[in-house]
This record gives sequence, C-alpha cells and structure tokens, in this order.
Amino acid sequence: MFSGIIEEIGSIAHVATSKEGSRYSIKATNVFKDIAMGESISINGTCLTVIAWDENASTFDVEASHQTLSCTNLGALKAGDLVNMEKALKVSDRLGGHIVSGHVDTTATLKLIKEDGFARFLVFSLDKKWSPYFIEKGSVTINGISLTVVDFPPQDDGNFAFSVCLIPHTLEVTTMKNLAPGAVCNIECDIMAKYLVRLLAEGYLENLNKVGQNLPVS
Repeated sequence: MFSGIIEEIGSIAHVATSKEGSRYSIKATNVFKDIAMGESISINGTCLTVIAWDENASTFDVEASHQTLSCTNLGALKAGDLVNMEKALKVSDRLGGHIVSGHVDTTATLKLIKEDGFARFLVFSLDKKWSPYFIEKGSVTINGISLTVVDFPPQDDGNFAFSVCLIPHTLEVTTMKNLAPGAVCNIECDIMAKYLVRLLAEGYLENLNKVGQNLPVS
C-alpha cells in the first residue's frame, strides 16, 4: 500500500526483455538506503517487488510480468529514463496523499498542458469506460502521484478526459515536469470509487439491510 507521495526520482540503468517478461535495474539514492529483498516499491505507480540489488552501483532489480506490461507504460521504459518511486507505507506513516494500491488500472494520454500562474494544468484522455470512477475534487494516481481531479474537459473523439493541477513543488520532485503532449501515463483510479461502483453494479447496496435476504454473489 502507498500514499502517492513520491520519495525519489530514479533512473533506469538497464532493461532486460525476454519472452518471459521484463527485468529492470533502477538506480536510486534515498530508496536504496534500507532496501530489502522482497519488499514492494512503486515504480511509476506500479507495485513491484525487489528481487536483487547491487551495493556498488546503488541499483535494485524488479520484474514485470506480461500482465503488468499490458496495462502500464513500463514496457516503453529504456535505459536513462526517469521514474517516480515510493516505498510501501508503514502502519505508523502519515497518509499524505490517498490510499494507493499500486495496481495500475490503465493508461491515459496527455492531451494538453496549460500554464496558469505558478500552476500547470494537464488534461488526460482515456477510454470512457473509466469515467464512473472519477468525480470533481476526487483522487487519481498518475504515474504513482496522488493528484486531485479538477474537471472534465469535453472531448470530440468519444474518449473521456479529466484535468489535474500541479503546483511547482510537485513538478520539481516528480517526472511530471518532463511530460509533453502525447505522453502515456499510468492511471490508478480511486480504490474507494472502484468498490462503490462494483457494489452498485452488483446490487449489494439495495439489499444491504434486508434481514434474511441473501446478497447476490458474483
């Protein structure tokens, strides 16, 4: 479990791709200080497991399966690329962003960047089937970053669009400052919204307080 507050920007040192999947060596500083075998680290919002590390090079290795590659932007990473990193939360940690599972739902394409004073608005487009999981002022995770949905700009291509607003600090400590229109980013919808939509779709809520009535099971 994560909070969407990025701890460090890492760099891809090496990528090994085979028919089994992809393995990444990632160079880090702060994240590397107390790294442990088998722990979870969010890489661009994707929860991955540490499988090895190199003390001399300050790199650690993670693997991504075909399923992970199919719904994230990790497959496009190459040596030299920068990634957002966050270690898993401790029970005693403050939840500075929102509850983030590290399980990426889909990707979205950056359509527009607009400067507004010291802030920067970004508009993302994705398949309209994801629209039920978004509300104004709700939470969304983009490349591992906890952000607030601003509004829903109209689209003429049949897709769904939403905007977020980034302050200078967020731009400085994440990879968002390097994005240009056309960039593909990992999206994790708010986990509470996903559960609520599922409950409504399955009819759980309408039967919740009916004594002696079995709830539908999918």
